[in-house]
Amino acid sequence: MGGHPVLDFVNTVAWRLDPARTADRVQGAEAWARWAVATGLLAADRAEALLRTEMTDSARMEAAIAALMDLRAILWPVLDALVDEEEPPAREWEALRRVLLLARERTTLPPAFPLRWQSGTDRFDDLRHALALRTEDLLSGDALGRVRRCEGPGCGWFFLDRSRSGTRRWCSSQDCGNRDRAKRHYSRTRQGG
Repeated sequence: MGGHPVLDFVNTVAWRLDPARTADRVQGAEAWARWAVATGLLAADRAEALLRTEMTDSARMEAAIAALMDLRAILWPVLDALVDEEEPPAREWEALRRVLLLARERTTLPPAFPLRWQSGTDRFDDLRHALALRTEDLLSGDALGRVRRCEGPGCGWFFLDRSRSGTRRWCSSQDCGNRDRAKRHYSRTRQGG
């Protein structure tokens, strides 16, 4: 939906701007493993092997999931600031800087071109490092100017606007877009009648 793994990651909470409807769509280690496979961050066989080995240490698994939740919470205000063309909040920016540094410490730099840091897949916590590296790519790459936030009331999902005109407004034309069009139609017919 978001058009980039990092945007799909922050979008794992639906209706984040509407406290009455907020819903965390990915909960637990198995769900995160399935999500990582669906977004291409992990191969299916690697995710299964990782779950088998990591499930034996529940404290380590819980810490890895908590770290994912922390990264997601850091990215929301940073991306909101990007979309709103504001300076990122200092606390979250510093936290993101620390996450990026840790990711670099825990990754490898293969002797190949183009130069690209690679995270491992030996631990569940490596998923956070992979997302941190992808965040760096997103926030420093050509797609930066195409990051948008859905205009649907309460939605808050982010997406890459790949439309030719650069005027995409909703995460999904069929979902938030339809709601907006129906609301405008209802408003017009109420005023006219």
